[in-house]
Amino acid sequence: MTMRIFNASPGFGAPLTEEEVKDFLTNSKLNVHLGTVDEKGDSNIHPIWYYFDNSNNKLYTETSKSSKKTDNLRRNNTIYYCIDEANPPYKGVRGKGKVRIHEGDVNHNIPIAEKIIVKYLGSLDHPVARSLIDGVKKGHSVILEITPSYYSTWDYSKRRGGGEGGG
Repeated sequence: MTMRIFNASPGFGAPLTEEEVKDFLTNSKLNVHLGTVDEKGDSNIHPIWYYFDNSNNKLYTETSKSSKKTDNLRRNNTIYYCIDEANPPYKGVRGKGKVRIHEGDVNHNIPIAEKIIVKYLGSLDHPVARSLIDGVKKGHSVILEITPSYYSTWDYSKRRGGGEGGG
């Protein structure tokens, strides 16, 4: 499956290639910031850990089945996402996608939750890891599967002239 990649910062930086997008999403330990819409039509932003599966180009997160983001996504499964470097040279990936909420099938959810936890904590032996996995096993958590429609990317290290730029 080919990624739809756009230049998010024309004139300042260059877009990431498909390989660079996959590398950035796979190896970055940054949070993904998810944008959802609540029952009043207001925007909500949710920073959260994620796992990127580069075999199917999907993002996965684990969260409480009663969280605000889960409630919002039950009403409207459209999501916006952004993962970006906070320090120069700025680089990032953002976009829009659709979410599928996986709940009830702990055999599906546990391996994904474990990948997310190992990415951020380095081990399943960490006390936070054990607590999170316990929540998944008991059915208190869901896995959000994000299928991006596109990737809007930027990389200011590719800027001619070496400036740090803004955006």
